[in-house]
Amino acid sequence: MRKSVLFLLAIMALFKSNVIAQLSGDENCETLQTEIHVTKDEYDDLGRLKRTCGGDITVTKCEGFCNSQVQPSVVSTTGFLKECFCCRESYLKERDVFLDHCYDADGVRLDSEEGGSMEIKLREPAECKCYKCGDFAR
Repeated sequence: MRKSVLFLLAIMALFKSNVIAQLSGDENCETLQTEIHVTKDEYDDLGRLKRTCGGDITVTKCEGFCNSQVQPSVVSTTGFLKECFCCRESYLKERDVFLDHCYDADGVRLDSEEGGSMEIKLREPAECKCYKCGDFAR
C-alpha cells in the first residue's frame, strides 16, 4: 500500500511539473551562427587528387530545447505516454561559399590564377522550430 501511494505521488509530481513547464512556455529553439572548417577535394577524370581546398566559414545551426511531456497511461505497455519534441530546421537555404586556401596533390599552395579558390554549394537551416521527434515527413 505504501509503495502504491509513493508511486502515485511521484506520478502526480511529474505531471504537475510538466504542466507548469508547458504553461510557462519555456521552449528555446533558435537559429544561431557558428564557424566550421570545410575541406573539399577535387579529382581528375582518372580519380587522381587534383587539389584540396579549405576554409573557415560561418553557417547557421539549430540549437535549443523544446517542451516534451510524459504522462501516466493505462493504454501504453510501459505505463507512460511520452510526447517528445526536438529543435530542428523548418527549411533549408542554399548558398555559394568560396574556399580560399587551395593546395595541389603535393601540398603546394595554389594562387588565384592556378585554382587557388573553389566555389561550393552549402545548405543550412534558415529557420528552426520544435517538431515531434522522429517526424521526418514535414
